[in-house]
Amino acid sequence: MDKSDKKRILLKIGSNTLTRETDQISRGKIEDIGRQIYELRDKYEFIIVSSGAIAVARQFVNLESMGKNIKEKQALAAIGQPHLMRIFQENFRELGLFTSQCLLSYNDFEKESSKENIFNTINILVENNYIPIINENDTVATDEIQFGDNDKLAALTATLLKVDLVIFASNTNGIYTRSSMENGEKITIAEVHDVKELKKEIADGKSSHGTGGMESKVDAAKILQQNNIETWLVNGLEDNFIVNAMAGKSEFTKIINK
Repeated sequence: MDKSDKKRILLKIGSNTLTRETDQISRGKIEDIGRQIYELRDKYEFIIVSSGAIAVARQFVNLESMGKNIKEKQALAAIGQPHLMRIFQENFRELGLFTSQCLLSYNDFEKESSKENIFNTINILVENNYIPIINENDTVATDEIQFGDNDKLAALTATLLKVDLVIFASNTNGIYTRSSMENGEKITIAEVHDVKELKKEIADGKSSHGTGGMESKVDAAKILQQNNIETWLVNGLEDNFIVNAMAGKSEFTKIINK
């Protein structure tokens, strides 16, 4: 298949997925993601937005003395980011996949010149078979540390790059109906046309490692739907979660264009 015929997917990976809900980044999960990208490489090109820098730093820094305020979390992100990239690079390289790092902030999307630079750089990387791995530049920006866990950043990036599909990998089988959550059943909402309706269903609260929870993902999906980009909310804790979702072998929430 010609490269121009490939569909472009932005995969947003949350901290809970990368750690498999533990206190350490899971090399096995990153390898699982790499294997799927390798399997799908002939039909799809991938851009990754990855959280996890602070989670990686937890493996090296005593959080009792560091990590209680925003400034310390920014320092933790600076410690963890190169380790996070190293883990991606090592695992992907074994599969013959090449990675690249892009650190962005919200301010970058407010200036036309910055947006053009992002667009050009990431497109050149993808054209040359380098997978961009994007994270917020936490050293100079704090938005995603405080809330969002890179969800809005993923939506803004996907819109700028005109991707075909955004997949949010978290720790649930998509979004569950509120009534089923109250009954302890966890029934997944399979397909949604109106993002506003999802606001009535999502539960309050945030995940243990991440800062976003489902509310920030729904907010991101609203941005994406306004730009005619389909969104999937899948369970990244499951092995082969991208391939299985594409094959209809798993339960997840699909937010399609109106």
